[in-house]
Amino acid sequence: MGRAEQREATRRALLEEGRRRFAAEGYHAVVLNEVAHAAGVTKGAAYHHFGSKLGLFRAVVEEVQEELGAKVAAEAERHAGPWEQLRAGCRAFLAAGTDPAVSRILLVDAPTVLGWDEWRAMDEAHSARHLTEALRALVDAGLMADVPVEPLARLLSGGMNEAALWLARSGDPDAEVQAALALDLVLGGLRSGAA
Repeated sequence: MGRAEQREATRRALLEEGRRRFAAEGYHAVVLNEVAHAAGVTKGAAYHHFGSKLGLFRAVVEEVQEELGAKVAAEAERHAGPWEQLRAGCRAFLAAGTDPAVSRILLVDAPTVLGWDEWRAMDEAHSARHLTEALRALVDAGLMADVPVEPLARLLSGGMNEAALWLARSGDPDAEVQAALALDLVLGGLRSGAA
């Protein structure tokens, strides 16, 4: 294995172990030295790749955001019509809330650890932008009333973040079905206002 491959393997091992621990224990309980040891590398290697525990966390958040955005987009693309695409993407996001990497890392710790502005910028780059584009396409196609898309996207995004957290903490086996029904009511209300 060459040096570049070894560096990438070390980085990957740190990301995987960091992700596992951040999801299970939360940011504040994780110790970078323990992450490095469990990943089979030195603490110096962890600092070399990420600079700090915060740097590792930021990289993990970015990775989880990218994966979630790709999962939501892939689910949406499985459907033909724009309404079904929006509904499927939103449902995929809600369902992802049961994954501790999403709920604990993205929705609980990231806003407080990274700060609201940085977290929002990352969310915008990976998922909120796609929601805004989907809503704008529905308005442009005349399938939804001509409403201000930016605030509507923020309302839906915030609501879905809260619903995903609720799903993660619920413990109710019917929670996902209940959240999907509530989502359908909200989206149906938007559609009924279409021209």
